Amino acid sequence: MLVLWAILCFQKFLPLNPEGLDNTSWHLGFNTAASFTTNTNWQAYSGESTLSYFSQMLGLNVQNFVSAAIGIVVLYALIRGFIKVKARGLGNFYTDMTRTVLYVLIPLSIVVSLAIISQGVPQTFRGYDEVQLLQPMEVVQDDGTVTVVEKAVVPLGPAGSQIAIKQLGTNGGGFFGNNSANPLENPTPFSNAFQMISLLLIPAALCFTFGRNVKDKRQGIAIFLAMFIMLVIALAIVGSVEQAGTPQLAQSGAVDMGTNGQAGGNMEGKETRFGIATSTTWAVFTTAASNGSVNSMHDSYTPIGGMVPMLLMMLGEVVFGGTGCGLYGMLAFAIMTVFIAGLMVGRTPEYLSKKIEPFEMKMAVLVCLATPIAILVGNGIAMILPGTADSLNNPGAHGLSEVMYAYSSAGGNNGSAFAGFNANTPFLNVSIGLVMLFVRFVPMFCTLAIAGSLVGKKKVAVSAGTLPTHNAMFIGLLIAVVLLVGALSFFPPLALGPIAEFFEMIA
Repeated sequence: MLVLWAILCFQKFLPLNPEGLDNTSWHLGFNTAASFTTNTNWQAYSGESTLSYFSQMLGLNVQNFVSAAIGIVVLYALIRGFIKVKARGLGNFYTDMTRTVLYVLIPLSIVVSLAIISQGVPQTFRGYDEVQLLQPMEVVQDDGTVTVVEKAVVPLGPAGSQIAIKQLGTNGGGFFGNNSANPLENPTPFSNAFQMISLLLIPAALCFTFGRNVKDKRQGIAIFLAMFIMLVIALAIVGSVEQAGTPQLAQSGAVDMGTNGQAGGNMEGKETRFGIATSTTWAVFTTAASNGSVNSMHDSYTPIGGMVPMLLMMLGEVVFGGTGCGLYGMLAFAIMTVFIAGLMVGRTPEYLSKKIEPFEMKMAVLVCLATPIAILVGNGIAMILPGTADSLNNPGAHGLSEVMYAYSSAGGNNGSAFAGFNANTPFLNVSIGLVMLFVRFVPMFCTLAIAGSLVGKKKVAVSAGTLPTHNAMFIGLLIAVVLLVGALSFFPPLALGPIAEFFEMIA
């Protein structure tokens, strides 16, 4: 992280800077270094006007691979905790990370890179292009003078290789400011579909990897189904409310929202080449997968349409979540579920034939509560400081939602944003950076502690009193625990933000 921070703060003295971009400020450098080190990829800057090719490729892109691999490495340590019996050690970190990068992330990235480059995504070290506008534009300066602009600058760079791993590694940081809504990052429907599948590819596959490694495929399928059910519910809600639009768009029925030739619904902030269905699907996938890349502007969604992606992050990014970290977060919820079920029947809880005792429960609770604590504390401090209001693009309930989304994105290691919020201030950069570090490393340490405790235990025989953890009842219990711990923790701020805005809209 310190090396990346130094690269960003001294980039104008480093090579591969054809546009001569200046150094970042110390606080933006800290925020960005914390962001990419923690697999969050929150960006308080626009890539094409802030970072050099060197900073993008050898600074940020290295972290795209390493941070994604670390989540998988920690997951494998937890899996070994379940499958080993009275053993010492959880494997070798360096070996696991090297295998993950060389055998999983790089081969998949090569395939995705070639696919999207074939669609027009740039991959070059050439400087930015200057092109003639088809029609000159008049720009009014701050002093009232009018300037006629006849040329525009087209940013280029080694974008294709970075975009591939940003999606596969659930990183999400855009090479360009508009992220995957930019036609240079996402030029065609094919590139859009390819990138959208990449968002959930590894997190979903790890569920089945988990089942195979614990030698009970039903366990992996049960976890996958719990995640999938919550994903489908989120897709249905966001898609329906965005397609319905708002009373203001319909102008109290005076405007037909479903006429031929236009998509209808709330197209504000959405690319016309993608439409509502693909945009809302991406919004749900990216906030479920701890990715954070966007192909539409979440700040322009309807109140409920913006609340659901926010809630997916508030749950702790366990609806598939990031590479590895989403699954070990969900396994912490599974441990809580068997503990609660054990209390109901007066039996010591077990999961995968290992007894769940007080130490494991304490660590699992910390994993599950780290996200709510970080989001609520960070959001609360930001809201009581008068300077935060200067960063808002909207007043009232939507302004609260902008701040809450920012800290939810940091607390979920996601990186997406309600883009109307200007977070590039010393306080916001530092506080959001600290939230990202806290929520990344506290659950990681607690997960390793659980793994270290489990690996030394013996397995217990399955009996009539053992709670099955692969059937429909357990899936339902697991979903209920995730929603109770995650959703109810945030009901007060959600009521003051998007829910209040919804009722203001329909009043």
